[in-house]
Amino acid sequence: MEIMVTKVKNAVLLLLIMGIGFCPPLMEGKEIAEVNVQQLRKLASKYNVTSLLVFGDSSVDPGNNNVLSTNVKSNFPPYGKDFFNARPTGRFCDGRLATDFIAEAMGFGETVPAFLDRTLKPIDLLHGVSFASASSGYDDLTANLSKVLSLPKQLEYFMHYKIQLSRLVRHDKAENIIRNAIVVLSMGTNDFLENYFLEPQRPKQFSLDQYQNFLVSSMSHNVEVMHRLGIRRLVVVGVPPLGCMPVVRTITNQITACSTTFNRAAYAFNAKIKLKLAAMEANLGLLTSFVDAYAIVQDAVDNPTAYGLRETAKGCCGTGLVEFGETCKGSTTCSDPQSYVFWDAVHPSQNMYKILAAKAIQSVAQDILS
Repeated sequence: MEIMVTKVKNAVLLLLIMGIGFCPPLMEGKEIAEVNVQQLRKLASKYNVTSLLVFGDSSVDPGNNNVLSTNVKSNFPPYGKDFFNARPTGRFCDGRLATDFIAEAMGFGETVPAFLDRTLKPIDLLHGVSFASASSGYDDLTANLSKVLSLPKQLEYFMHYKIQLSRLVRHDKAENIIRNAIVVLSMGTNDFLENYFLEPQRPKQFSLDQYQNFLVSSMSHNVEVMHRLGIRRLVVVGVPPLGCMPVVRTITNQITACSTTFNRAAYAFNAKIKLKLAAMEANLGLLTSFVDAYAIVQDAVDNPTAYGLRETAKGCCGTGLVEFGETCKGSTTCSDPQSYVFWDAVHPSQNMYKILAAKAIQSVAQDILS
């Protein structure tokens, strides 16, 4: 952890030197969106939504990393404190993830299972799975640094999923399930926090602006692969405000406010993702939706009482300032995680994921199911 802190401090200096010429606007406070489950399920039925398929990083990994030879895991307490039976599953959260709440709202069960879960049954494949791997990113180097599943590797497992699904329900029905699935892609955070701002290789090759373009190009290439494999409905989740994460605020000595420098990097990247997504929608014939995780989390941090939250500057695990993953293992926790924006020093709480899920469902209903 000390090495990481030192590297990120050096990265802060690098960012300050490079600079980015604008500040992201702040959102005004809004009430939490109420999800009309009955209406959503009617829409899902009307548009023949068959399942929820998930690719990404720790924001949507329900436990695939549990079976990998990596140190990036969370299948131990206090993770899972608010999950069913207080069971740690490999989710980097006290409970469920946003994708779990989305699946439940659509009537696909209370959770999205991990594809690599050894207890997964063939019947579980019907309503969707997650191929996500904590610490992954759009840059393959990001995943390789932590020995986790890169996005191309996740797509390789998706092809295995297609084969298994075809054996279960016949090829034509399997293709129909995939064509009408809602597919969620959520990553990008680790490309900055665990790669560009920590490791020397990419900053030697790219300016920050060039690296963002490199990530967007990688995202675009992988989405084209998804399209060739039959995916037609894609939800892309933007990068959250990196400078509001407790660990970033701690190491940049910004305890009373989010780090503007890190937030600018995230905001600029999201803007490029949105532009590329619009172009791919036109060129490939995809139905797409962008979930602005930046705006949602930033608004919760700025206006916590509007969301029933209280603590915005630190996580619930340990001191709440630096612990996540292995350093959170066995730590004491706050008594009321539901009032915290962050569960650990990096990842949102279950309650924050509920808020993200509600906003995501609004986006999907408006952009894809209309």
